Amino acid sequence: MAEDPAPDPALDPTRQSLWRPLRLLQASMDADIGRIYANAPIPGLKPSFVMELLRLHACGPMSITELAESVERTHSALSQKVAAMRAAGWVHTVAGDDARSKKVALTDEARGIVGRLAAEWRATEAALADIEAEIPYPLSRVTADIERALERKGFHDRIAEKLAEDPEWG
Repeated sequence: MAEDPAPDPALDPTRQSLWRPLRLLQASMDADIGRIYANAPIPGLKPSFVMELLRLHACGPMSITELAESVERTHSALSQKVAAMRAAGWVHTVAGDDARSKKVALTDEARGIVGRLAAEWRATEAALADIEAEIPYPLSRVTADIERALERKGFHDRIAEKLAEDPEWG
């Protein structure tokens, strides 16, 4: 049996990534938001629940489909999140517009903390605005510029073109 050749880290394309620093930065900032809630403390609250809880507070009970569309997530992702929020005691289901449908609604416990959640959301947005004011090219502008570039040519098409040039793909 032939032995595998010695590993060559230079052959690993994952060592170079333009997106990794952005993902790591967002993960670090999300962890800081998590620390705010851990220090609050609000037992059972995950920072990832906050947008949906605030949206339900502002808009009232919604079906999972309505909530998913409202927060721009897939039905599948929201269905899983709603199950987790239900298990944590933040939401429950109520009868919908007809006997076959159900809507997601806040529990009394969730209604009791939405003011705190809204305060954190506002503070986070204000902190982000402060950061954007400190840097020469704000992330919100980067995002808008990338969206315009993708309107000119989609990401899928850009990747497909690069793959067509790579002999290992074909």
